[in-house]
Amino acid sequence: MNLQDIVNPLGKLMESTFGILEGELPNMFNWLCIVLGFVGLFYWLRTQKRYNQRAKSEGTLA
Repeated sequence: MNLQDIVNPLGKLMESTFGILEGELPNMFNWLCIVLGFVGLFYWLRTQKRYNQRAKSEGTLA
């Protein structure tokens, strides 16, 4: 038994593990981040509109 008998199977295992990341998974993660960003943006804008309306009605809008 030599070092190549140990290193080659480990290399093939790592190669197959990282092969999973080459498919649709990274692209799907990117789209998920974009969608979550827009959802957060619209939530924040809606909340900010309510804060502005309340401040205007209370006369504390600067």
